[in-house]
Amino acid sequence: MKLRIQNGMVEINGNTILERVNFEVNDNNHIAIVGRNGSGKTTLLKAIIDNDMFTEGVGDDPFEITKLGNFKIGYLEQIKINDELTLYDEISSSFKEMLSLENTISTLENKLTSDKNIMEYSNALERFNALGGLSYKKSIELMINKFGFAKDDKNKKIKDFSGGEKMKISFMKLLLSEPDLLILDEPTNHLDIDAIQWLEDYLKKYKKAFIVVSHDRMFLDNVVDVVYDIEFGETIKYVGNYTKYTNLKKERYDKLLKDYEYQQKEIKRLKDIYERFRFKPTKAKMALSKLKQIEKMTIIEKPKKADTKGFKTNFSDIPKPGKIVLTVKDLEFGYDKALGKISFELPYGKKIAIIGPNGIGKSTLLKTICNIIPPLKGKISLGYNVHTAYFDQNLSFKTQGTILEEFIHNFPDYLNEEARTALGSFLFKANEVEKNLNVLSGGEKVRLLLCETFYARPNLMFLDEPTNHLDIVGKEKLENALQEYPGSALIVSHDRYFVKQIADALIVFDEEKIQYYDCGYEDYINNKKVKLENKEVKTKPIKKKVIIENNEKKLKKILNEIDKLNKEIEDLNKKLYQEEIYSDYQRSTEITLEITRLNNILKEKEKTWESLMENNT
Repeated sequence: MKLRIQNGMVEINGNTILERVNFEVNDNNHIAIVGRNGSGKTTLLKAIIDNDMFTEGVGDDPFEITKLGNFKIGYLEQIKINDELTLYDEISSSFKEMLSLENTISTLENKLTSDKNIMEYSNALERFNALGGLSYKKSIELMINKFGFAKDDKNKKIKDFSGGEKMKISFMKLLLSEPDLLILDEPTNHLDIDAIQWLEDYLKKYKKAFIVVSHDRMFLDNVVDVVYDIEFGETIKYVGNYTKYTNLKKERYDKLLKDYEYQQKEIKRLKDIYERFRFKPTKAKMALSKLKQIEKMTIIEKPKKADTKGFKTNFSDIPKPGKIVLTVKDLEFGYDKALGKISFELPYGKKIAIIGPNGIGKSTLLKTICNIIPPLKGKISLGYNVHTAYFDQNLSFKTQGTILEEFIHNFPDYLNEEARTALGSFLFKANEVEKNLNVLSGGEKVRLLLCETFYARPNLMFLDEPTNHLDIVGKEKLENALQEYPGSALIVSHDRYFVKQIADALIVFDEEKIQYYDCGYEDYINNKKVKLENKEVKTKPIKKKVIIENNEKKLKKILNEIDKLNKEIEDLNKKLYQEEIYSDYQRSTEITLEITRLNNILKEKEKTWESLMENNT
């Protein structure tokens, strides 16, 4: 497949969103589109799907759209789900051809009485195996598990799931349908760290092309090999992952600036020569030639600086507390029942990140420590002179008015101009402060709540998913602010790059327990890998060790048997296409029946293999 857009423009309701689009995607390309919020990333995705959105751009090249191959595009917004089906049946519907072939094979197995039926059966079986029919059910089970659904959820109807869970189900269907070009707009939103890591592994191995818009820098580093940057309505291509792109972008700007400055100096030199000698008869011709040199030049425009505008903070008047700002002792938290138990101390200046799967109680712990939810047991105590502020991921406000009215409600001592200055430091300029809260985008709401959080002058901040809705530059500005912030912070986040940059310590939720780690994210991950690699067999009961060793031997043996059966089936299918076989009814019937017998044995072997795998985990 190939899709190439040259010098395209996209206008919506008379407004130019993109004015110079040059974009190309080929087989196996793993592409990221990056840019500030509002730069046109989602618009570009929609135009790639609906090419009629493009018109001629402002570049010098002719406007052109080239398509090679009849390729299928998969986009999350176009995925529909049936509320009356169960989760398993809905996900299975991604394999329509596989299900149809399975039904055909089952029907024909009992009707192998004619050359036509035998040939149909053979063709269906070959196609089924070629499409991965022997493993597609395992793919469904694995994906349901990795996206955080329980075993019991498989038989639950779609209508009984929440809106967020339905979005995940649509996403799973999209991935499993494996289109020729997969288009993903912010796929890591609402996924926890474990699910994001699984998605990374899935996309790394994805054999077809995909285009992804994401603000998750670690995710982009791990899955893409081409980055298109949208800036000032133009797309610029960079080959490499996100980190490579940032380096190349800086190099490109530095080179363009250097070339521009060199050309300006040369133009000035030539003009100076012209001005100096144009009135001297013996030099006038030479002077005029300098002007002609300038006319022949391809004038280099001064490169525009990247749009890195972000909020500004000032921590000069943060009150200084005692050495320990927070003590949590044997805290049990939850609603009807305890979700966990934790003890830790937070020294002044330290930042702790709370990480773990969705729905396990991270925000509940934070709200309990903030005294929004009462503790079930244990003790929470703040240190001397501690002032706190809380950022709520639900982005709720205390008023229903404008940005300015909301800020003044929270800070009544501020004069109107002081409030405007504070809001201006978080990019709410001039008349923007008069915007009503109900029309704000997610990113604008986050900036307003961060503004209120920082201007409360806390020395202890509680932040619940503060990077949601922020673009990459916004995340970088928040990271810079928190790195300069002298106070302490307790932060819930699923953004691994953000956690890596900010956290001095971690509180980690997993299925078994909640544990405090006095180290940053990279050390935590490295230590976790070392522990898994060096896990001593002697720590397991001897009986369990023997069972596992025996299972491993059985697994090795049964895998060899499965490989042998697959080879026999493949060879027999090939025989059916030989003239001396398909022209001989008796021989072709015998071979077809043998294929059926071997397939039945293969199914049993695979069931045994699955059982052994479960016992070995």
